[in-house]
Amino acid sequence: MAINEAGPRLRRPGRFGKPLRKPLPIAAILWLYCRPPENLGPGAEGDKSLSLSNIAFVAAESPDAQAALRELTARYGPGDPGAETIVVLGGDGTMLRALHDTMTRPVRIFGMNCGTVGFLMNRYDAAGLAERIARAEQVTLHPLQMVAKTSDGVEHRLLAVNEVSLLRESAQAAKIKLEIDGRQRMDELVCDGVIVATPAGSTAYNLSAHGPILPLSSAVLALTPISPFRPRRWRGAILPQRARLRFVIHEPERRPVSATADFTEVRAVSEVTVCQDQSIALTLLFDPEHHLEERILQEQFQG
Repeated sequence: MAINEAGPRLRRPGRFGKPLRKPLPIAAILWLYCRPPENLGPGAEGDKSLSLSNIAFVAAESPDAQAALRELTARYGPGDPGAETIVVLGGDGTMLRALHDTMTRPVRIFGMNCGTVGFLMNRYDAAGLAERIARAEQVTLHPLQMVAKTSDGVEHRLLAVNEVSLLRESAQAAKIKLEIDGRQRMDELVCDGVIVATPAGSTAYNLSAHGPILPLSSAVLALTPISPFRPRRWRGAILPQRARLRFVIHEPERRPVSATADFTEVRAVSEVTVCQDQSIALTLLFDPEHHLEERILQEQFQG
């Protein structure tokens, strides 16, 4: 069986799983080693404690993120790509890409919001960066691993921090068989699609599809249908984080389905398996007063 990490079937998804007309913007990544800069100017003192640790900046291409990058580099100075702590400037999309880019490196990521929602981000403030990082609370995330088999027998292996989603590609509803840990749970789910979301991703696409919000400490995954037609009243399920899910597409030629891991899509799939990858640990840093666990709890009481 052929295995392919990327190929012509991989596309970035638009509405209903169709490819976007233009590729998503790539974050402008500038790796900078923070140390006390010289000639800071009147009133600027810099953070001398930063000379003991490497810090890199990753900035989105938006005007706000680029302005923040200029302010931080003027205050802390340039440096080394081998940083152990990365400061991400932008929104949740920039954070998601930074997490994917650093999955093979043991780094800590501290985000500062220069975007819109910024659910995974801290507030932006150029001052006291070293102190904020030093007292930040850590959150460890394990991504989902998706293995998508296409109708021509090729396997694509991808990772997802937020969710894996299966979406119909045509006007006809998808028909999907669901197995969990080797046991068939549903012979035929007729729907627009289905989502497997992590706790960190449960407030994103999963929430918009009326899925449950999961606390980070819950050690569970959300299985959420998108516009289910049959079973009509099925609202999804909450599964142990170590569950192994297998989706088999009925009539894949007549009812094509795509599978997407965060922002990378595989089209014309015939079978998809999803499980948590415990071998990869991603470390996020949050201000104690604005911790991710508290944000997930607070989100459940929003109108």
